[in-house]
Amino acid sequence: MNKNIPRIPREYVVSLNMNGLRGRMLRIPAKKNKKREILLVYGHHSSLERMYSLAEVLNDYGTVTLPDLPGFGGMDSFYRIGEKPNLDTMADYLASVIKLRYKNRRVTIVGVSYGFIVVTRMLQRYPDIAKKVDLLISVVGFAHYQDFIFSTTRRRFYLTASKIFSYSLPAILFRNLALHPSVIRTFYAKTHNAKHKFAGLNSKETKDLTEFEIHLWRINDVRTHMRTTTDMLRLNNCNKRVDLPVWHIGVEVDNYFDNSLVEQHMQVIFRDFYYAKAPLDRHMPNLIAGKKEVSKLLPRKVKQQLNK
Repeated sequence: MNKNIPRIPREYVVSLNMNGLRGRMLRIPAKKNKKREILLVYGHHSSLERMYSLAEVLNDYGTVTLPDLPGFGGMDSFYRIGEKPNLDTMADYLASVIKLRYKNRRVTIVGVSYGFIVVTRMLQRYPDIAKKVDLLISVVGFAHYQDFIFSTTRRRFYLTASKIFSYSLPAILFRNLALHPSVIRTFYAKTHNAKHKFAGLNSKETKDLTEFEIHLWRINDVRTHMRTTTDMLRLNNCNKRVDLPVWHIGVEVDNYFDNSLVEQHMQVIFRDFYYAKAPLDRHMPNLIAGKKEVSKLLPRKVKQQLNK
């Protein structure tokens, strides 16, 4: 692995084989006297390495399990077994992980951004799993395409582009041309949606972050990335209730979502809604952020819930 990518202790990573799809799973055992079981579901454009710092933060409260999602983190994609990576197939996959991993045990679920909409759809499709959840946490999650702060023009552009590149041949061309490491090193930091990621970094941090971005773009399946982008931009998870309260963590300045609209839509779905604000000026800490910086994602109110 590239030396710029954070290394996870080998004993925490195990092989994962679900429904014929091969990936990895992170499992960090609980510290002494911590009995909470925590399932962490990462977001878009992610991997175990990307979420390791957040997993370390959550480990202060219990055992943390973080499975790959099909098509992300280097895991096989649904296309390999003739299925499409839509919200329903992702939700069914996650339900299988929970049924295998937890069986009769209670579980705390923490969903990050895209990961939270997968969690929501799973809970809507599997009410029996909802009964096993002792705490549900959204980390900068959302519930409806209207939660995005994109202009109508920009949203339509992203929809068109993601739909085109979700097909096999365009995806191959995109991977080998636009996602070539030399292209990413030259242009990525200047793109509209990446500028905030590099703001305030010194030259070494910029280089480290760029190499991490190359790693993520190269290990994640392009077709899955594009198909799930289309699903996000068309999302409506508000058609079915979930009989659970949700603790939603929003950030002070989110470059993707309108916090007030997120709240309105989540109140439609969940039994109760509790909001906690994290003091961040971007959607998520950058890829190279360590445990100390990532810990800012958990406001005091949420920590109190996790400590119960």
